Amino acid sequence: MPHQVPAATRTLRVLRFLAAQPDPAPLDRIMRACELPRSTAYHLLNAMIEEGFVVHLPEDARYGLGPAAHEVGGGYARQAPLSRIARRPLADLSDSTGHNAHLAVLHGRDVLYVIEERAPGRPSLVTDVGVRLPAHLTASGRAILAALPAAQVRALFPGRDAFASRHGTGPTSPSALRALLVETRQRGYAVEDGEVTPGFASVAHVVLDHTGHPVAAVAVTVAAEGAAPTTLLPDVRRTARALTTRLGGRVSP
Repeated sequence: MPHQVPAATRTLRVLRFLAAQPDPAPLDRIMRACELPRSTAYHLLNAMIEEGFVVHLPEDARYGLGPAAHEVGGGYARQAPLSRIARRPLADLSDSTGHNAHLAVLHGRDVLYVIEERAPGRPSLVTDVGVRLPAHLTASGRAILAALPAAQVRALFPGRDAFASRHGTGPTSPSALRALLVETRQRGYAVEDGEVTPGFASVAHVVLDHTGHPVAAVAVTVAAEGAAPTTLLPDVRRTARALTTRLGGRVSP
């Protein structure tokens, strides 16, 4: 019987259900899928909201995964073969472009850098391994966010207080982020210019797994006085698509 299921099992059942949905789900559907009484589901969801694993979208009366759940997913991605299979391609990308190349995964509202390949003679960057930066400000984060369902992005960035700032630039509201991600999807790659570190610009391309989920992004960063980062897009795109193929993902034309 449902009331005999341990609390941890009920929690994991709800998380697994929400993770499998393309959009946030209403309470009634969560109750039915997880075989939970209404009061149990309501109290369980509220506890998960307090811990950051679930977010409530009151305007839609729906529940979706929260930043803490994405952190767990990011942790899995970091420990999975992704970083191992990407190390050599990232080194080759840095060698071919002569610029710093990096691989990042989504970590809540941030991106976490898991590989950093520094080109000889190039300065070290803030995007070192283990560093977290606001996803909406980085090219890597924008590439990943643009490939996520809109409802998931809205769950991560529900209001203005979700937008961290570094240098007073970049989107500061859900509507501004939506517009930026529309542009990113239309052009097929992401860019940022001075929003992470003044004087440096980046171009990034998403990496997809076998389900079409954006698991990471490949990026190259250049000094502003040098070549435009978009001139390096063919190399970045080629590397990202090679990783997508290795992960069983589908490469779009």
